[in-house]
Amino acid sequence: MKHINVSLFVPHMGCPRSCIFCDQRAISGSGAGITREEIISACETAKKTPHEKENGEIAFFGGSFTAINRDIQKMCLETAAPYLENDFSGIRISTRPDCINEDELRFLKDHGVTAIELGAQSMDADVLIKNERGHTPEHTVNASRLIKEFGFSLGLQMMTGLYGSSDEKDVYTAKKFVELKPDTVRIYPTTVLEGTKLARLYRTGEYVPPALQKSVSLCARLLKMFNDNGIRVIRLGLHSGGDVEKNYVAGAYHPAFRELCEGEIYKTAVSLLLEGMPKGEYTVLVPPGEVSKTAGQKKSNINYFRDSGYMIKIRESDKTEKYRPALLRKENAECI
Repeated sequence: MKHINVSLFVPHMGCPRSCIFCDQRAISGSGAGITREEIISACETAKKTPHEKENGEIAFFGGSFTAINRDIQKMCLETAAPYLENDFSGIRISTRPDCINEDELRFLKDHGVTAIELGAQSMDADVLIKNERGHTPEHTVNASRLIKEFGFSLGLQMMTGLYGSSDEKDVYTAKKFVELKPDTVRIYPTTVLEGTKLARLYRTGEYVPPALQKSVSLCARLLKMFNDNGIRVIRLGLHSGGDVEKNYVAGAYHPAFRELCEGEIYKTAVSLLLEGMPKGEYTVLVPPGEVSKTAGQKKSNINYFRDSGYMIKIRESDKTEKYRPALLRKENAECI
């Protein structure tokens, strides 16, 4: 059954900082605050799409929800509350690591919130300073601990390729995330948007964003790391829509970024299976639903292996695991 999210954006409301990469108007497509009518309209529209209650959430994204005036928080949550009875399993919010405390968590618990995502972005202190985040890695560690102690589902958000960062620092952030044991993670390659300080740094040459393929290679590695540790990556790449395309200046933005990363994972995995094998025809076994990912976008992986002398066919098998394909020398042969 399809998972339904009611995505409600609270653009920049309550956020005490203006990070050098941030343009919530471009990301959400709106600069105004949220209204009761907008919440009701979105929930009413979403509930008409067939789904089971446990496969639906109401989510407030965009701003730092716990830094918003408490009356506005209450309005948002109380407006959403009636839809938790029959239509949706809970409410998800996103906020900053330094905007979490016990009083706030008690309030959220009493008003139907079930999941909290922290915009940590990096666990490297110097990177956070250079990007004017205004919080520290310790804020993320402490907030994560409190969120889990109060029984919320914990989500962590990270950005790759930030100003002053590197692949090594991004991998370090992912490893620190694994130690915090979140339920979910979002990975956003840094995108330079018009009107931001990062755009000015880009134009002066002080910031050079990683190229698309470099970001794909790194994020594929991070995606597999989280998957191997039982952590779901629920978003990979900035979502399309809003004014992102219109305000895009530079960076690793692609509307099918996750597809590119998953194709990279399977390309690497199949390459390892074929290493040392004679050229010829092979059948690759993958879990159900993973055939197109293994083939690569526009069959790029199939073409890559063909050009290397390997003709591969891809077949579903419920005996394989996600991102861990198996290889057959011939049809009906044993796995290699």
